[in-house]
Amino acid sequence: MILMINRMQNRRNFIKTIIGGSALAALPASAYTFWGRETQKLVILHTNDTHSRIDPIPNDGSQYAGMGGVARRMTLIDKIRREHEHVLLLDSGDIFQGTPYFNFYDGKLELQLMTRMKYDASTLGNHEFDNGIDNLSHQLQYAGFPFINTNYDVSETALNGKLKRSHIIQKGNLRIGLIGLGINPKGLIADSNYKGMLYNAPVQTGDLEAKMLKEKEHCHLVIALSHLGLKMDAIDDLKVAAQTRHIDLIIGGHTHTFMETPEMVTNLNGNPVVIQQAGTAGICLGRLDVVFEQGEAKTTSRIYEVK
Repeated sequence: MILMINRMQNRRNFIKTIIGGSALAALPASAYTFWGRETQKLVILHTNDTHSRIDPIPNDGSQYAGMGGVARRMTLIDKIRREHEHVLLLDSGDIFQGTPYFNFYDGKLELQLMTRMKYDASTLGNHEFDNGIDNLSHQLQYAGFPFINTNYDVSETALNGKLKRSHIIQKGNLRIGLIGLGINPKGLIADSNYKGMLYNAPVQTGDLEAKMLKEKEHCHLVIALSHLGLKMDAIDDLKVAAQTRHIDLIIGGHTHTFMETPEMVTNLNGNPVVIQQAGTAGICLGRLDVVFEQGEAKTTSRIYEVK
């Protein structure tokens, strides 16, 4: 569902709040005893497909004129961090390409600003490869946060050792596991721009890594940062959710989807998987609140307008 922003409406900080109260995948007993019985709340903020949009969208009379911009996003993020103890800030790729800032700085500025905003992690989008895999490898030095990709084999490229297959973040008593799912580059990225990189199936590779995070690393929640797209002819977020067992939440990108409410898909274990995406160009900031209580996790969703 596309979120339409009516410029004649009252411009509050957020567009709409959705109270879902829907349980995520059931946690194993070992994980439940690991965090104890006390209530734990995690606030997950997320962006995707920001496309080098450093400044607000020009006041050109278009639908989103005057919205977005890094400074406004940072102000909103800082406000939420002051209000809540445990906050994650995540991105699902396509940070590069879209304004002259990328043409001039090759991605350096975007990553420096994300570092100032204290992003916790990101995955790769296809546009991260627009200036080639060597440029991407060079620009990653400016990211003060990890880039995660689970299904690309980059061992024979300049990216070797610069991406993480998965990542664990501790927030209070909670262990959050992150994986990254990248789109098939064939036909989407110029062959020379990802030479030496091998693409592996996101479903099998991602679920195996998620299983490891749950069973060996005792993570209470596994989040997939996905740049597969919400609904595609090829593998997408909906299919990943339906065909896996160990992923609890998918934060997506690539299709630039403004989602009024999250998608809920039942996985192979019969548990719901939450899928959320936050449009494009930094126009919106997504938020998912996950409350762990009495052996289950419940989520609510909000989409903030950045203005």
